[in-house]
Amino acid sequence: MKRVLTSLLLLVVVVVTLVPHTNSASVKPAKAQDESLLIWADSTRTPPLTELAAQFTEEYGIEVTVQEVAMGEIRAQLPVAGAVGTGPDIIIAAHDWIGELVLNGAVVPINLGDKADLYTEASKKLFTYNGELYGVPYAVENVAFFRNPELVPDAPATFDDVKAITEELVSSGQSSYGFMMRDEDAYHSYPIISAFGGYVFGLDENGNYNAGDVGLDSEGALAAASWISEMAAAGYFVPEMNYDQIHTLFETGEAAMFITGPWALPRIRESGVPYAISDIPAGPAGPGAPFIGGQGFMISAFSENQLLAEAFLLDFMTAEEPMKAMYDADPRPPAFIPLLDTLNDPDLVAFQQAGLAGVPQPSIPEMTSVWGSWQTALQLTIRQEQDGPVAFTEASAQIRELIASSGVPTGGETTGEGGEIVGLPGTFQAQLGCANDWAPECENTLMAVGEDDGIWAAAFELQPGDYEYKVALNGTWDENYGAGAIPGGDNITFSLAEATTVVFLYDPVSHWVTDSVNSLIVSAPGSYQAALGCPGDWAPDCLLSWLQDADADGIYEMTTDKLPAGDYEVKAAINQTWEVNYGADAARDGANIPFNVPADNTPVTFSFDSATNVLTVTVGS
Repeated sequence: MKRVLTSLLLLVVVVVTLVPHTNSASVKPAKAQDESLLIWADSTRTPPLTELAAQFTEEYGIEVTVQEVAMGEIRAQLPVAGAVGTGPDIIIAAHDWIGELVLNGAVVPINLGDKADLYTEASKKLFTYNGELYGVPYAVENVAFFRNPELVPDAPATFDDVKAITEELVSSGQSSYGFMMRDEDAYHSYPIISAFGGYVFGLDENGNYNAGDVGLDSEGALAAASWISEMAAAGYFVPEMNYDQIHTLFETGEAAMFITGPWALPRIRESGVPYAISDIPAGPAGPGAPFIGGQGFMISAFSENQLLAEAFLLDFMTAEEPMKAMYDADPRPPAFIPLLDTLNDPDLVAFQQAGLAGVPQPSIPEMTSVWGSWQTALQLTIRQEQDGPVAFTEASAQIRELIASSGVPTGGETTGEGGEIVGLPGTFQAQLGCANDWAPECENTLMAVGEDDGIWAAAFELQPGDYEYKVALNGTWDENYGAGAIPGGDNITFSLAEATTVVFLYDPVSHWVTDSVNSLIVSAPGSYQAALGCPGDWAPDCLLSWLQDADADGIYEMTTDKLPAGDYEVKAAINQTWEVNYGADAARDGANIPFNVPADNTPVTFSFDSATNVLTVTVGS
């Protein structure tokens, strides 16, 4: 292997020397003086990758650094950090990120070449989008049904059996709980929904997911919601039960059944609790179908060392020893066939068997509009705050609305109530059909005002290149704002390595104008938003709770004095959806943050630190 990789590395150096400068993302000229790689990985994969990186550096003299980044942050930060030259060359990614990352121009296709036959067909299919492969897979996974065989000797065949067994265990006192599920985990609820005939997205005539067919309020999904409601009403589901608590209950024999994935095996094995793994029980529509997911390596479109990154993945990582190291750190069914063939693990066989009924987790960009509303419906159902079918029906309506607007309020009127217009003159205007650049009057680059929040927004797909822009009012340069919300201020600049849809936002009160390349779009959804004028509470897309960072110090803030006295809760959300959100103690998908307003109109300041993901609420001046 070393001889092959050495030859390829020499080829990289030759290409670096000969390829002229180009803005194309398919081949980028690397810097000859900076032959190194940076990998972003989460806490689970960082330890084995760090050891492998050291081995690679020792053998080939090329430095490979592994930086630990939270899994959700990898996806959110790649386009931001990459655009300013501080991002990674390689990321560890989940397959369902592909649609969003490709849409944002953040990753590039990978050609496995003669290594393609070394990976399972299922894993390659997961990482394929629009006919191109965007990842080197290393693991494929799905959930299965866990039970304590001392409490449940035989695997339940149906979810009606699950309910009956739960009733018997609890009423007889054999176990405090029977079947358990979290109220903040849409992913693990899908096998139940599918067993009753529900789905997330339907399929088009070519077998691709159809974002126009949302199925979380289909007849089957509503039947599943009723089943969950009945279990909750009977007291079998405990509200606000987290992952660790359910594990502890199972490991101590207090709970008898739950659904989880291969990532849970190390903890369950270590606990010593008896367990058995089986297929998901069936419902009226047949066996429960878990989502099939995968993890793999992707190459950043912003990387200046794409050829070297590909060499590292195909001629170093594509081997049994490195793939075994990844498996040992986090046992999940391998995508690498030579390793898969050597394993003799009955638990992995059980997971593979359960996965035969599974379906690929959707990787289309519209999936980011699904998770938050779905999770909210599950919470309302299990906490008995709303009837299940009603909660899922309302969630589906919200999902359709989010998909229609792509999560960004770019629709609506381009003229405000007072007749004002807001334009984005800059160096991208000719590309968008304007007669020339720096034309504040051009209708093609006008922003639209949000009906509910008054924030002006626009989204344009731009080609690779370096850009500058400002915001100008009423079609002239008489009133314009640049960097730092300064009247007549400096042009705002950004660079794109790949064709990218860029979101622009402008606040007519603070005069801050920014874009999704330079800034995060941070909102603070919570139980107070209706008091601000949002259509409802817990709305991450309502920009009346938009946190701003005009001085570009990474601290996003908003202050309001419009709240009546009372107790409230809040979280921080990124990009106007629930896909990436932070709660108490900066935890991803963490608990709501409570705060109290002692008297009407007391000032409340929300502050989000983008470096630590800490959301702070300060009440009072």
